[in-house]
Formats: sequence, structure tokens, C-alpha cells
Amino acid sequence: MVIYSVYVVNKAGGLIYQYDNYVPRAEVEKTFSYPLDLVLKHHDEKVVVSFGQRDGIRVGHAVLSINGVDVIGKNTSDGKDILEYLKDPSNYPVSIRFGRARLSSNEKLMLASMFHSLFAIGSQLSPEAGSSGIEMLETDVFKLHCFQTLTGIKFIVLADPRQSGIDALLRKIYEVYSDFALKNPFYSLEMPIRCELFDQNLKSALEVAEKAGNFGAGS
Repeated sequence: MVIYSVYVVNKAGGLIYQYDNYVPRAEVEKTFSYPLDLVLKHHDEKVVVSFGQRDGIRVGHAVLSINGVDVIGKNTSDGKDILEYLKDPSNYPVSIRFGRARLSSNEKLMLASMFHSLFAIGSQLSPEAGSSGIEMLETDVFKLHCFQTLTGIKFIVLADPRQSGIDALLRKIYEVYSDFALKNPFYSLEMPIRCELFDQNLKSALEVAEKAGNFGAGS
């Protein structure tokens, strides 16, 4: 089974830690002749497919490289504007690699803040007083699990839907946080976690969870 990533969100909704344990790389590289039969556009400082799907290339996929040259934002790493380059017939045939772009740091901060708000909304919508808020969200390819401490810190794990033992893993991460972040004399509450021992022990906990399936009872 697979655990994809871990997020730690403070009580104000700020992202104070994030670790990508496994990032699937669904990439497709094709050689195109002119004119390009896909519509590309700028979106969030990336060049993405806005219309047209073929051979595993999907709307929303980003341009990752052109003729083997990696892409950085809207340009190739050698400084060429991607959209302008692809408008020129003399540059064809051209090999383009597409794939899902990784989330930027700003996007992760924004998503953490949005989940914090959804968590609060979930508590308010509850027909019973004292609801815990959102503890799990499920899609067809992953589950989001959330554990909130009494002090309002949220530990979030994204995992394969078949992964067991996530409740126990969340509490193990809380234990690691208590032992290696809170007890670190250089760590300030509510601030980003930059503790090497926390990193090491978190990774060890994730490895144990993936290999063993769980830490004990719970899913």
C-alpha cells in the first residue's frame, strides 16, 4: 500500500509541515507535427492543456519539457517562451512531455487553509453538538484522513484507499510531533517545523505503516 503525503496544520489554519512520501509520476511524451492539435494556455505560472485529449494526455496536464529541455514555469530552462516557441512552424516536429505538475509551496499553503475552513464548516453543519469536524474524505484514488488534537493542531495523511492502520499512524505522528518538535528547545509553537529528528522519525513511522499495513487496531 502507499501513503502519499503528510500535512500538519496549526490551529489558525497555517501549514507548518508538509512531506511528500510518494508522488506518482504519470507522464506522457509525444512528438507533434505542426499545427499542434492541443490547446495550451497559461495557468498559475504553468503552461497547461486547456482543450484536447489524446494518447494519455489530459486537460490540466502541464508541459514538463520540450525536446528534452525541462520547463520552468512559462519558459524552458534555456529561456524560450513555450507558447511563442510552439507557434513557430519551423520548430516542428517537436517532442513535448506532459504530466501533472507538482503543487507549488503557495498552492499547498492555500489548500491547507481551505481544508482548515472546511473542517470548521463540517463541525458547524453537524446536527449534534461537539462534532469533531471532517475526519476522512474519500475519492476513487486516495483517502484523506485527519486527526485534530485538543490544542487544535491537525495531522493530515493522504493514502491509498486500501491502506489500513491510518488512525494509529496519525496518533503515531502526533507522538513524534510531541517528542521531537514540542520538546525541541529551538521550536516555537505554531511555527513551521524544521527539526531533523522529527523528519527522521516521521519517515520511519511511514515506512513501518506501509510495510506492516498498520500500527495496531484502527483503519
